[in-house]
Amino acid sequence: MKFIFATNNLNKLEEVQHQCSEELTIIGLKDAGINEDIPETSDTIEGNAIQKAQYIWNNYKLSCFADDTGLCIEALNGDPGVYSARYAGPEKDAKRNMELVLDKLKTEDNREAFFQTSIALIEDGALTVFTGKVLGRITNDLSGDKGFGYDPIFVPEGHSNTFAQMSMDEKNAISHRGKAVAKLIEYLNRPKT
Repeated sequence: MKFIFATNNLNKLEEVQHQCSEELTIIGLKDAGINEDIPETSDTIEGNAIQKAQYIWNNYKLSCFADDTGLCIEALNGDPGVYSARYAGPEKDAKRNMELVLDKLKTEDNREAFFQTSIALIEDGALTVFTGKVLGRITNDLSGDKGFGYDPIFVPEGHSNTFAQMSMDEKNAISHRGKAVAKLIEYLNRPKT
């Protein structure tokens, strides 16, 4: 089986490819020859994932899936949430995003947060959505050099290391995206009737 993952984020693509078996070929937008920016104008994480997948289906009639992920911080009323990638500005600078979060939390004792990923799959025109969530907390400083996005400031519940201090296998086993991708893979491997 071959699917387009509607993303230009090579880190996300690598994580998802790493989690999939050899029977499932996942390619990104660039590999599929799709170079335009796909709109993300929904006010929900799930809505953005659906919007991106529907864009590919409507314009190219290709089976695909898309994801959207948000970091939701309790003390910031759920922010950055749907604006996680562009929290500090439209250039989507991960370091500036993290610095802004840490600055806003510098006098805050409540560091509770969660990551949520929604994956929208369109297979032969039919839509299915999978969601993964992981609870955790925001650190006071950046720690680790693996991963991407907010990984250096997020410690998942029950752990002492940030996602950026974990191997890809360790992260995928417990992360929001790892959980959503596991549901996607299970669905794609289901017996076809």
